[in-house]
Amino acid sequence: MSLHCELLILILVLTLHGQVHTGEIFGGQQAEPHSRPYMVLLEARTEDGKLTHCGGFLLNEDFVMTAAHCRANYTALLGVHNVHNRAEIQNISVEKKYPHEDFNEVDYEGDIMLLKLSSNAKFTKDVKPIALADQGDGSLPTNCTVSGWGRSDQNSIYMTTVLMEVNVTLVDSKECAQHVYCSEGETGPRKGDSGGPLVCGDGKAYGLVCALNPDPDAPIRYSYTKIPDYRSWIDSIMKP
Repeated sequence: MSLHCELLILILVLTLHGQVHTGEIFGGQQAEPHSRPYMVLLEARTEDGKLTHCGGFLLNEDFVMTAAHCRANYTALLGVHNVHNRAEIQNISVEKKYPHEDFNEVDYEGDIMLLKLSSNAKFTKDVKPIALADQGDGSLPTNCTVSGWGRSDQNSIYMTTVLMEVNVTLVDSKECAQHVYCSEGETGPRKGDSGGPLVCGDGKAYGLVCALNPDPDAPIRYSYTKIPDYRSWIDSIMKP
């Protein structure tokens, strides 16, 4: 085999190796650093010493929203883009968790949770809250994106090192649960992106990543808890 062919094979192997281990939102692209200052990386260590993660997003100085199935004792990391660069990151523990009382692990109904931080976040150019969508008219939001540091597929054990984002198109499907939005297709969030925001045209958070359809024989379907359906509950928890 020629040296030229050997080099080509080596490049291909390294490229595929990188794809397997990047852990990016599937089909997405790297977000512009700190272009989503509301993003929160939730990090916890399991009993066997391994790190586990979920996504979240900042609502005000002391509340973060995430998915109710993200139940570990997380610490909130604010101002993250590259997880290996933690010099400017705000690291704040969670004081109290408020999972929705109707959360159902079977169909992910009510998969929404508020986290009360132990101390106030300091707003900077890299750390800012996001507004939530109000109760709407029932029409599907458009021009939506999701972002996170999650894995590229269910078999990967690696999360991505930088924040990734991807556009998704919501669909009106009878397969969707009552209080969730759905998108379908090859591109979308993966494991580790749970709790991250679904941000649509006006820049507000309309939903949060709650589940990926696990049926390998069915079309890939992603679910997002409908924030407008829970505004009364959210406001009751966050009221001064």
